[in-house]
Amino acid sequence: MSRKITAVASPQQIWEQLSRNAPMFILDVRNRDEFERWRVEGPHSVPTLNIPYFELLDLEGGEDVAEAVMRGVKAQLMAQLPVDRPILAVCAEGNTSGYVAEGLRRLGFEAANLEGGMAAWGDFYAWRPVEENERFSLYQVVRPARGCLSHVLVSGHRAAVFDPARHIGFYRELAAALGARIERVLDTHLHADHLSGGPALGQGDHIPYHLHPYDAIHPVDMLPARVAYRPLEAGQTLHIGLAEVRALHFPGHTLGMVAFLIEGRYLLSGDSLFLESVARPDLGGKAEAWTPLLYESLKRMAELPDETVVLPAHFSDIAAGDANGIFRATLGELKQRNPGLLKLAEGEKAFCDYILANLPVFPEAYVEIKRANAGLVSPDARMAQELELGKNICAVGKGAERARAD
Repeated sequence: MSRKITAVASPQQIWEQLSRNAPMFILDVRNRDEFERWRVEGPHSVPTLNIPYFELLDLEGGEDVAEAVMRGVKAQLMAQLPVDRPILAVCAEGNTSGYVAEGLRRLGFEAANLEGGMAAWGDFYAWRPVEENERFSLYQVVRPARGCLSHVLVSGHRAAVFDPARHIGFYRELAAALGARIERVLDTHLHADHLSGGPALGQGDHIPYHLHPYDAIHPVDMLPARVAYRPLEAGQTLHIGLAEVRALHFPGHTLGMVAFLIEGRYLLSGDSLFLESVARPDLGGKAEAWTPLLYESLKRMAELPDETVVLPAHFSDIAAGDANGIFRATLGELKQRNPGLLKLAEGEKAFCDYILANLPVFPEAYVEIKRANAGLVSPDARMAQELELGKNICAVGKGAERARAD
């Protein structure tokens, strides 16, 4: 067999192979509930098997863990493992899966261990150019494990970062690689699904952090934010080098939800509109009050030109990216296929009934994440990782059928 991966493979190496649809098989040895919450995925389908580590081990023959893995594989998995492609062993932090990969190699399989496990996969980022021209360049940053998207705008060696995640070093490194200096950081809203890097990036680099003032109040605790920010106003125009950025207020997911229209063409829609769904209005605990706001906001958003390119802050299906791995679609395309936008045509009552009937489970961690993003609490690194376990659930779903399944 040709060697595709080494004994230890980094998240970057695995992402590159997943992106080009290289042959791979994933053996995930975490507990089943952890596996169901999130897993290693790419733009293309990858055969994956989950068997908990301690169910796989056969410990009766001695203390050599790799040997115990070999016995367990022989007894349970030989018929299910491929011989024509590499096997990637995955666990929570890359420790137990190392023994699994070693045992598989001793049995003659081509196997590697995911370095750092799902913890490292959850902290991995990749980026792609959306647009590069003489006036400006726009880049999309993908966090595959979380389904989170952020964007970096560069013009005249100046940069702005939109919806940054908590690993702010990545954005500094990306800006430096692009020959730019970050001069603004902006959040479309007070995020609930992940910890924002906006306040820390603004404070650490002594640059303005922008947020709509309606989102500078925790919607459950009703406490004002304790982060330094510059208030965004509806219709406000900012400039990054030669590029124009206009803030548009679209409440519904949150009261302070905004979208950023770049050069009149690219709409960073935040959590209002996704490629396959629309926002859930219940994360502030006020679903019935906020759903009509979402309806009115999406109606106004739908009035933008059909050629407007929508760039959301999340994706629910990693296969939804285009051929270049970018999560984008024109507004005209979304009007034809997005279930939430299609519901707009049926009127406010039908839309509101559809949204309220199809809300996913409310993740308890989201209240605490909002507290952290408002500066009301300061989770340490371990707590931050625990709060962000699993994929985001900020959307209603692809449609009624998927939402019911959720």
